[in-house]
Amino acid sequence: MAVIEVTDLRKSYADLTVLDGVSFSVEEGEIFGILGPNGTGKTTTVECVEGLRRPDGGSIRVLGLDPVKDARKVHELIGVQLQQTQLPENIKVWEALDLYASFYANPRDWRELLEEWGLAGKRDARFGKLSGGQQQRLFIALALVGNPRVAFLDELTTGLDPQARRTTWELVKRVRASGVTVVLVSHFMDEVEELCDRVAVFNRGRVVAVDTPAGLVGGEHRMRFTLMAGDTSGTAGLENLPEVIDVSREGTRVVVTGRGDFATAVTAHLARHHVLVSDLRIDKRTLDDAFAALTGRSFE
Repeated sequence: MAVIEVTDLRKSYADLTVLDGVSFSVEEGEIFGILGPNGTGKTTTVECVEGLRRPDGGSIRVLGLDPVKDARKVHELIGVQLQQTQLPENIKVWEALDLYASFYANPRDWRELLEEWGLAGKRDARFGKLSGGQQQRLFIALALVGNPRVAFLDELTTGLDPQARRTTWELVKRVRASGVTVVLVSHFMDEVEELCDRVAVFNRGRVVAVDTPAGLVGGEHRMRFTLMAGDTSGTAGLENLPEVIDVSREGTRVVVTGRGDFATAVTAHLARHHVLVSDLRIDKRTLDDAFAALTGRSFE
């Protein structure tokens, strides 16, 4: 069941087109990623879905509701962690949760959230004294205090150190495990690969692909090696192996692209022809490679 349906979404500011016909759907119970470099329309899209911005065209349905016409109902059903989230430096953790709970008709018990998100020991701590990871746990708790069916998490781990990022990833998995559908906006490839069931790739205001991370990456791999004898004749015929897609040669350096168990087929071929190699390396195709193939530019 689709809990979010976006069709031909459009948004412009003066002469600048930010969204140019964006379409995708989010299924119940999944972590859905919205991936792309900064400035590609990710946050604008999410803010339209949340009802924070009014689109110029297209249609949006969140749990069957229009986020503009049915704003109050939608806001009761979603939780939001904005890209630029901030709280007063001196507000206490429990005060923030109590305040946010007051915004909803049927909120979660914020005392339970303190325990669930490892903040019980920081109940009386002031926001400005929390570490970056603790602040992110608080922001997630605030997004969940309204008992939402869908949670939007925008650039959740920007600015966190590697350990705090991985800890936050585990928290996101726990959000989904609790029965909440998650929409995760990110420009980190590793984050999307780790967390998302499916992902929409944004480029210049459009969605250029929607697939699982593995589906976007595909099954292609590359094997690189150097011919020790300097003779490339022994590599003749690699192109004819069923598992091999492409072979490129530059001097004694050879790159073979293939799928499946192509590495075994290639090494067996080299052994049969008594070809000695060095510096052999197998590279898996990455989301960066997929993005470059989809958009014609590197991910920056």
